[in-house]
Amino acid sequence: MNTRLIFFLILGLDALTLLYETKNISISYNEALLLYGDTSFLKYLTDCCIALFGQNDIGLRFAMILLHLGSVVLLYLISKNYLKSERNRLWLILVFILLPGVISSALVVNHAGLLIFGLLLYIYISSKYEDKYTFILLLVLAFLDPGFSYLFLGLGVYYLFAKNPLMLAYTFGLYLLSISLYNIKIHGVPNGYFLDLLGLYSAILTPIVFIYIFYVLYKRYLTNKIDKLWYISSTALLLSLVLSFRQRVDVEVFSPYLIVALPLAAQSFVSSYRVRVKEFRKKYKLIFTIAFLFLVLNSVVVFFNHELYRFLENPKKHFAYDMHVAKELAAYLKKEGIACVKTNYKMQLRLKFYGIGECDDILLNEVPLQSSQSKNVTISYNSKPVYEAFVTKINSK
Repeated sequence: MNTRLIFFLILGLDALTLLYETKNISISYNEALLLYGDTSFLKYLTDCCIALFGQNDIGLRFAMILLHLGSVVLLYLISKNYLKSERNRLWLILVFILLPGVISSALVVNHAGLLIFGLLLYIYISSKYEDKYTFILLLVLAFLDPGFSYLFLGLGVYYLFAKNPLMLAYTFGLYLLSISLYNIKIHGVPNGYFLDLLGLYSAILTPIVFIYIFYVLYKRYLTNKIDKLWYISSTALLLSLVLSFRQRVDVEVFSPYLIVALPLAAQSFVSSYRVRVKEFRKKYKLIFTIAFLFLVLNSVVVFFNHELYRFLENPKKHFAYDMHVAKELAAYLKKEGIACVKTNYKMQLRLKFYGIGECDDILLNEVPLQSSQSKNVTISYNSKPVYEAFVTKINSK
């Protein structure tokens, strides 16, 4: 079958799966905070999609899904510079799509999806055209998101060693502009967040993929097989590790820089595989098979996460609990003719998206599960109660 056709089939299946998954999750507090909080490019982008598709979950997440699909296309185009085989490029795309951090960035309204797309767009344009064509793009990225400041830092290191004073001055100037615009600071006192950061990277990339990317970046440094992409990824990784000794690192900002290093990892893996005779290739096949199966299993768990409630004594320990309940709760309140409530500030903001306003006449108070208190609201998944509350109408007379 034509590889291009297979690629578009993968892309289409990916899009349909993500669109289907939107019906199984609710807006989270952090997403609501972004939507109703301070102005940002991501907020404007989400607002535009909501205006186009309506105030629903499709409208909320459409921009992130679109950015994700654009990232897949860009990665496929970039991989031409690293992988000669069309078949290997398709495998790279599959690994990318199945990464936990990539799935999350495609569904959750946060900065990671925008950063992945912006980084891949820059890498593609800079590999296809000369530096002069990236001047405007880098300036635009500086105003889109604070996370791109580490791109400018990585490029500054690259142009320092490439002995390009003009681009060095320009990228360093953009870095200073970015940290000034967004008030980025190094803070805190020496503390032990290093292992926490490694754990988060392993969760976002899966342990095998993270360890291999780390190994490839280090190996390329030793063998001097480094390019612009290596500088971008390595600088961000090294900075995040150094900062983790002093402060809690925002892994949402730094993880995209490791994700975009996948072409380097794929090139190194294919190269190591090919130089070995058949008898010694089994180890590489086994490693890849285990890693891929782990990615597939993880994806199944993510897309069918409601089933996990069957095995949890405390539903709030579910990894996606913060993205559940609100939509179903709003539907129940509307069914009962309740258009506004007074509840805790996090749920209040989430319910606002689904058309439930704030008022002082009706109180919505969550009740601990299996509590003896009376309750008239129960949200269940697969017949397992995950949220219980009571609604009280206050007589204002």
